[in-house]
Amino acid sequence: MIRDFIAIDFETANQEPSSVCSVGVVMVRGGQVADTFYSLIQPEPNYYNYWCQRVHGLSQRDTDDAPVFSKVWRQIEERIAHVYFADQLAPDGLRYQIASIPFVAHNARFDEGCLKAVFRVYQMDYPDYRFYDTLTASRRQFGHTLPNHQLHTVAAACGYDLRNHHHALADAEACATIALYIL
Repeated sequence: MIRDFIAIDFETANQEPSSVCSVGVVMVRGGQVADTFYSLIQPEPNYYNYWCQRVHGLSQRDTDDAPVFSKVWRQIEERIAHVYFADQLAPDGLRYQIASIPFVAHNARFDEGCLKAVFRVYQMDYPDYRFYDTLTASRRQFGHTLPNHQLHTVAAACGYDLRNHHHALADAEACATIALYIL
């Protein structure tokens, strides 16, 4: 049973995985939510397509003044370090300490792909974060008892009412609930 993990969700501005325009992060320690984080991000490449806008409702206007990914990730790393490593902070190798905490995402292939893509775009060293997929886990756990395994459906089966679907933090919270329930 996973009791310490980081649930993460990205929304993208266009079809490029590096075009993350918002991120939601839920840090779970000892089976309890210890911290949450949300930020808009200036996407790279910096344009929005119609279909992505329809899904999450974000537009260029929302992210024109937002920080770039590398600055947002620095904030996330600092918060993760505070939650999990406050008693042993070592600035050197912080990213690799963080890599010891597993990440959880619903359809992890998408979110892990986004994370790797923006690390490449910003020429940051990617430390092979471990990802667990609540989508795969829900298929094993619930099988054909659910009409589908979309995030909102699985979240409801795990007792979470996802009212703001496709808001990165709400989706990360739903993912954290699912992970605590079935992982």
